[in-house]
Amino acid sequence: MFSNNMMLAQLLQDMQDPEMMREAQKMMNDPAFQARMKQITERPEFKESMEKTQEMMKDEEKVKEIEEQMKERVKEGEKQLEEFKKLSLEREQQDIEGGDNGDEKPAAAGSETIKKKKNQKPKTSSKKKGKGKK
Repeated sequence: MFSNNMMLAQLLQDMQDPEMMREAQKMMNDPAFQARMKQITERPEFKESMEKTQEMMKDEEKVKEIEEQMKERVKEGEKQLEEFKKLSLEREQQDIEGGDNGDEKPAAAGSETIKKKKNQKPKTSSKKKGKGKK
C-alpha cells in the first residue's frame, strides 16, 4: 500500500516537524548510531557511490533533470499520502458509526472482519481434543 513516492512525501513532512527532528537529533547523538554510521561510511561501496554522486552533481543539466524527477515524485507521493489519510479517516468513521467497540479484528485475507465474542478466551493449539477425561 505504501509506495516509495508516498514514503518520500511523508519523510519531507516529518522533516518539518520540530518534535520529529528533536528525536532524530537524539538518535544521531547516540554513540551506537555514530559507530554504525562510521562502519557504513567506511565501506568501499559507500565511498564509490558518493564519488559517483559528486561527479554527477557537476553536470548542471543532470542536476536539473533529477530535481524535476524528485519534484514529480514528491507531488505524486503527496497525492498518495492524502488519499491514504482520507481512506484511513473514512474507515475510522465507519468503525465509529458502526458501533465498533474494538472487538472486531481484520481477517487474515480480504476486507472481512471477524467478530470476537466478549470474554472469549484465546484459542490455543497445545490442547488436544478428545484426550484426558473420559
